[in-house]
Parts: sequence; structure tokens; C-alpha cells
Amino acid sequence: MVRSGFFVWIAIAIAGILFLWPLRQKLRLGIDLVGGTYITLDVHTQKAIESELIARMGGINTVLTENKVEPTAKVIDDRVITLQFSTIDKAQAAGSLIKSLYPDFIQKTFSNSVTLSLPASVEEKIKADAIERNIHVLHTRLDPMSVGETPIAAKGNKQIVIELPDVSDPTQAKAMIGKSAVLEFRLVDKSAASKQDILYQMDGEIPGDMEILSGKELAGHTGEYYLVPKLAQITGSMLRNAQPALSSDGTQVTVAFELTPEGGQKFAEVTGANIGKRLAIVLDGVVISAPRVESQISTNGQITGNFTADSARELATLLRSGSFVAPVSFEEERQIGPALGAESIRQGIVSCLVGLGFLLLFSAFYYKIPGLMAFIALLFNLLLVLLGMSWLGATLTMPGIAGMVLTVGMAIDASILIYERIKEELAHGVALPKAINDGFSDAMTVILDANITTFIVGVVLYIFGTGPIQGFAVTMMLGIVATLITGLFFLRSFLRFVVNTLQVRKLQF
Repeated sequence: MVRSGFFVWIAIAIAGILFLWPLRQKLRLGIDLVGGTYITLDVHTQKAIESELIARMGGINTVLTENKVEPTAKVIDDRVITLQFSTIDKAQAAGSLIKSLYPDFIQKTFSNSVTLSLPASVEEKIKADAIERNIHVLHTRLDPMSVGETPIAAKGNKQIVIELPDVSDPTQAKAMIGKSAVLEFRLVDKSAASKQDILYQMDGEIPGDMEILSGKELAGHTGEYYLVPKLAQITGSMLRNAQPALSSDGTQVTVAFELTPEGGQKFAEVTGANIGKRLAIVLDGVVISAPRVESQISTNGQITGNFTADSARELATLLRSGSFVAPVSFEEERQIGPALGAESIRQGIVSCLVGLGFLLLFSAFYYKIPGLMAFIALLFNLLLVLLGMSWLGATLTMPGIAGMVLTVGMAIDASILIYERIKEELAHGVALPKAINDGFSDAMTVILDANITTFIVGVVLYIFGTGPIQGFAVTMMLGIVATLITGLFFLRSFLRFVVNTLQVRKLQF
């Protein structure tokens, strides 16, 4: 039984080595080890606040219309909504309705106007949510381009840092990042060949809740201009799926889309109530087509726009990823050369080998044969850490290597605690097999307490840290788990195999 148990550990070690070979292909190395590109993005969080105000304006419009207190003018400027009313009574009535709908608004009434703004705490939450959701969008766009998850993290409250390990030409990644892919459907109020024509039709004044958008240029000719509401009737957030497809007659490449049940219901309401009118399909602020609504449409539709197969596939990917909550711009692009990464790998390997060499000398000098057995347990510990990183898809970085070196020291510390307890038992005349069992039992509580406490520290570092700190935390936590496995189970099985199976009756601790 003891022999078979130890042979199971040997089988695990052999299988682990075969699984990890070649190591370079089985482990994801960080940008500091293989080189690559750092990209820093500025996030224009003020735009997220403006979008929130525009969205809330839609709800306000509905409530005020239902209660017949429509404003005579509506303006959103500098993060403030200003509503003008024909009378003071209507302004006060509207203020009460808005208060019940959005109680968190800071509301001020001046004569026959009402101003609305968001508290600083709400604005900060919107900014933080914008950063978090933008990171999610970036993962959806960039992860298919790499093996595993692209390292993306917030930097402060206005920036996002993207790491592209082993990527020296980030052109494709930058193209995917730079496209907003904001899809909207807006009813067309008026259209004309130029902005001036629309302004002429509107007597030179555009309502505060409307705007003029240009159409997509085709064959070098500028398209139409459209007067549409600022607030879209349907947005890309209601999209469930998007795929490249062919038009019904098979002559055009299109992008077929499917809406969520909520979006489909809204789409059916809008198209059903506006048959005969034009519905503009707006992508990133440009009208790519404005077909006339011929019948009610629910959950499925197609976007046409002279697409090629590649551009349709790219647009479908962008639409599935969703649009940025707040626009981003490129602040910095920095290259890390492969030579620097190779030097980092060399330094990391050297530091590990030097550390292991000192531990081997110490263990063999102080504990003789059991010391060599503890060193073998250390090697098994490192193997388990590497297996864990490969299985989790974690990225190995220089701080991660430092975490591995730290856990090696913690692992030898566990062996020392066990051996010292065994020495105490042997000093009291206890037989070697029983001394080994008692030594492990007595040391277990101390080892568990120390490692669990350190593991909790690792969890905190991972949750609140970013980038390199998270890499350190991951390897440290994996190392702690590996230390408990090797110290409490592998080393015990090893010693029992030597004593019981090989019939070694005397070991000098």
C-alpha cells in the first residue's frame, strides 16, 4: 500500500513533466519576459456622463408628455439638462414629476426653467462603471486575436493599460480598439443633400433634442444628410448576436443581426408605428443606410452598406463586443524588445537556480539524506506550481517568478518544521516509523496556520492589485497550495516508502 502510494506520486510527476514539455508552449509568458507592446488608452469618461443624461432625458420626455407638461426647449450642455416651460406652474409641475422619476438629480428651478445635474458621487460611479465596461469590451475584441486572455487593467480613474505579449506590430489590435462600433437606429425626421438644405427647411434652427448626421460616402460621393433625434430609439446594447451574411437575393454581403427580446419588442413598436417612414441605421455617428419601413420588424434584420466579406466579419465582431461606454483615445504605445525579455528570463532562471542550489547545500549539510528528500519535494513543488499556472491559463511574469522563489523558501520552512518535530520524537526514544507519523501530525497545525494566513494575503493582493502584483499573488497562492500538498502528503509518502518499503531503520535528522 505504501509502495503503490509513492508510485502514484512518481506517475503524477512524470505525467506533469510530459504535459509541460515543451515549457515555452504550455506557459503564457508576460510581456516583461517575451517582449511585446504596451498600449495606454485615455478614457473620456465625461462622455459617459453625457450619455447617461441623454438616456435619462428619454425617460423625462415620456413622463412629461404623458402629463401634458412638455417643455418648449431642451438643452444638454456641460453635464447639465436645462428645460424651458411656457409657465412657472408647468416648470414646478415638471420638477415634481422629474423628482419622483430620478430622485438623485440635483434640481434647481429658476422662474419657468428647470436645471438638472448629477451629484459628484453618481458621476464618479458612472466613470468607474465606464472603465470597467470598456475593459470588458476590449477583452471581447482582443482575446480572439491572442492565446488566452489579453492582460487589460485600469490605471487610475481615467486610463486603461493593455499588454500585448510577443506582439511587435499591434496594427490589427489598434484597429479593433479604435473603432467604437456604436450601433443605433433613429427615425429620420428630414433628409437632404446638404446640411444647409436641412437648416433652410428648419428656418435655420435645430431643436435641442435633434441633430444632423451625415450619410456614408459611396464611390467618392458624399451621401445624404439626416435630421434625427439625439436619443436613439434602439441601440446596440439591445443586440444579441451579429454575423456576416448575404442579402436575400445573394448579391450583397450584409451583417445580419438579432435583438434581445426587449430590443425586439421595442423594434416592433417603433417599426409598427412608423410604417412608410425612414429608419436610419447609424454606426459611429454616420448613417450607413436609411431604408423605408415597409412592415413591422421584430427581432431580426440586416445591415447593408457595400461591405466586403472581411469588413462584414469585422463589423459583426465589433457589434457582438458592444460599444465603448466612453470613447477612448491612444495616449501611449511602448515597445518592449525580445532581447530585454530574454534577459529577464535568464535572470529569473539564474535566481531560481541559485536559490535552489543554496537550499540543496543547506538541506544536505544539515539533514543529510532526509534533506535531499526535502529538496526533491521542493522540485515537485515547483512542478505543481507550473502545472497549476498552465491549467489556469495564468501569465508568468518576473514578479511571478519572485513569487515562486518565495514559495520555495516557504516549502523548505515546512520541511524544517516537520523534521524538527521528528527529531524531538526520536530524542524521546520513539521508533522511526512512529516518529515520522507523530512529526507530521504535530507540525500540521502550525504549517496550516502559517500558509492559510499567507494565502489570505495573496487573495487580497490579487483582488486589489493589478498587473505585476496579481502575477505575484497567483504564483504565491499556487505555491502555498503546492507546499501543503508536497509537505504534508508527498514528503510523508516519500519517507514512509524509504522506511517501510526499503526497510531503512535509521535516518539522521
